[in-house]
Amino acid sequence: MSDGTRTGGQERLGLLFAALCALSGAFVPAVAKLTTADADALFVATATTVVAGVCAFASLAWRGEVRKLVGRREVPALVAIGTLGTAITFLLFFEGARRTSAIETALCLQIEPVYSLFLARIFLGHPLAPRRLAAVGAIVVGIALAMNPSGFSGWVGNALLLVTPLGWQISHLIVLRGLRSVEPHTLTGARYVYGAIVLAAVWLASGGIARLPAHDDLMRLLPVLAVQGAVLSFVGTLLWYAAIQRLDLARCTSIVVPSIPMLSMGASFLLLGEVASARQWIGLVLTVCGVLVFATAPGAVKPAERLVPETPPLAAVDP
Repeated sequence: MSDGTRTGGQERLGLLFAALCALSGAFVPAVAKLTTADADALFVATATTVVAGVCAFASLAWRGEVRKLVGRREVPALVAIGTLGTAITFLLFFEGARRTSAIETALCLQIEPVYSLFLARIFLGHPLAPRRLAAVGAIVVGIALAMNPSGFSGWVGNALLLVTPLGWQISHLIVLRGLRSVEPHTLTGARYVYGAIVLAAVWLASGGIARLPAHDDLMRLLPVLAVQGAVLSFVGTLLWYAAIQRLDLARCTSIVVPSIPMLSMGASFLLLGEVASARQWIGLVLTVCGVLVFATAPGAVKPAERLVPETPPLAAVDP
């Protein structure tokens, strides 16, 4: 088999993994609405992260790399990204998703490029390229146009979701500042394992056992939580890495990230019966165009200095 044939096969496989990653991400908002309808957000965040953490730990154990999670010099930073990149963000995400629609959940998370652009400017000295400024302007206008929350609780939910990607971006900064030599699957393991430990401790300390759903509701909920943690979280991460190993990061990002909110509309209709309004469709198109322009803009810095996400949240981008 020629090198060209092998390269073409790997590219097609990368495109398949990118498509599956986008499809997985599209179901995250709708499934979050389903799980938070029957249990409080802290329990849902904890259970989801624990499942993902068990999967991540098993993966590291299979590779014989569990010891990398407890390296003396890296542990404080690894705990920090687990706390910021998973524990806090998952709690904000599920609490926000509980209060608003799945459609608005998907759209609010597209704010991440705005944080990425300005944090990179403040902490890394990256220039504010005009094309990317225009892109984040379109994103902000699109999200503002699409938001139509129901009452005060809906506004609170949207606010929590808008803050959520900030935790992801701060965790990326921590990686760039002190964990550049740590491999991506170790970073992923740290996010889920340490995030699960933090959330479980908070849930237990807050009397979470007393707030568990009734037995029948809990038995019905557990399989969905398992899918949410194992498939949508952990396997979604594996699909992301499988894609970027075969496609360049900018191309992979430009395929996956804009696709997720579009596909989320279909997933929200299938699982929840939600239908976007004309105003939300206009806002969605503006937002997707902004994210696509941002993701495909020429990099202002060398790849090693970029805020490259170690996991693929709904709006992960390569600044």
